[in-house]
Amino acid sequence: MVKQTQKQIKRLYRSKSDKVLGGVCAGIANYFEVDPVLVRLIWVILTLASMGLGVIAYIIAWIIVPEEQ
Repeated sequence: MVKQTQKQIKRLYRSKSDKVLGGVCAGIANYFEVDPVLVRLIWVILTLASMGLGVIAYIIAWIIVPEEQ
């Protein structure tokens, strides 16, 4: 008897259901299985600490990361 294991591939998608602006933070939260509010809070703190570079990174992620089906 041969036992087969299926490896599930995790993929990063922008969330359709739990989005505030573009769904990037909710998608990242779903990928890492954490609360989206935590990811949003970390993103805001990093954006303020980097003098606004987080906004540019968010826009780039919004363009690059596909929306979930």
